[in-house]
Amino acid sequence: MHIDRDVTPDYPLSWQARAVIGLMHGTLKPASILFMRHALALDCAARLGDVVNLLPLRLPGHVTITPAGFSACGGEWVRAGEGLDERKVVLYFHGGGYFSCSPATHRPITWRLSRVAMRPVLALDYRQGPVHTLADSLSDALDAYRCLLDQGYAAEDVILAGDSAGGHLTLASLLALRDRDLPLPGAAVCLSPWTDLTDFPRRANRWQDPMLPAGRVRWLARRWTAGLDPRDPLVSPVLGDFSGLPPLMILTGSTEVLRDEARRVAVRARRAGVPVRYEEWRRMPHCFPILADMVPEARTAFRHMGEFLAAVAALDENPPAASAEDAAA
Repeated sequence: MHIDRDVTPDYPLSWQARAVIGLMHGTLKPASILFMRHALALDCAARLGDVVNLLPLRLPGHVTITPAGFSACGGEWVRAGEGLDERKVVLYFHGGGYFSCSPATHRPITWRLSRVAMRPVLALDYRQGPVHTLADSLSDALDAYRCLLDQGYAAEDVILAGDSAGGHLTLASLLALRDRDLPLPGAAVCLSPWTDLTDFPRRANRWQDPMLPAGRVRWLARRWTAGLDPRDPLVSPVLGDFSGLPPLMILTGSTEVLRDEARRVAVRARRAGVPVRYEEWRRMPHCFPILADMVPEARTAFRHMGEFLAAVAALDENPPAASAEDAAA
């Protein structure tokens, strides 16, 4: 599998995807437009993760969940089946706009990611707004990564991954690790990453996106960047210098309001010499892999992630030979 390429998966749109997209257009998006206008709405949504933690969510019998604790936050170990390589790990950051959701809400992603990566997933319950700041979330992510290294994991055996705000946290963590001269993970996977928190109007896909209202994304970015420089790469990773980062995989839907900033990350990273597999899935909604219990395309996306990770592993085992120019230098 060639890592550094753009892919537009050409699968027929399933009836399940059509139904879910239609439902989102009629429910989630209008609700977001109506309610996401006041800090009280953030406080209410922030409790979603706590509620889900109390629900008896059904998981396959081969999946095990084990609580995990860290210095400033908690999390959970997710293992899908036997035969996992316990010397390796995926550190996962859930999405939710930095104010909602939890490792429990994202188990449809984390257990499948454990299966295709053939390693445990550590889903981090990092601190979020409105009580905490972007800096707190990043601090938790870096602390968890350092904790894994202290426990004996080799940096190249760690994969960072996340969706939406978790994709933002993944990219910000990579930039921070690189700038602090810490060993970098072997690869990273970003699902529908939110990467630009500057105050700009999102015009692309503002009507087509079935889930995210462009104006509410802008409103939320203003809240989280109050008192910060929104052009700081740790605040808006799309503006960062990606030199020296490990291979990236970026998945997004063609009708997302966040699609263009995901594309911009891919372009900037490639210009910096980073191999990037950018996949743009036709008509898929924001963070569609979380719909894998219902939507066939979402389940297929995990196979693509597994292929990417296998290609990265093969590249590590068989690095490309140096060119004559490199040898001369």
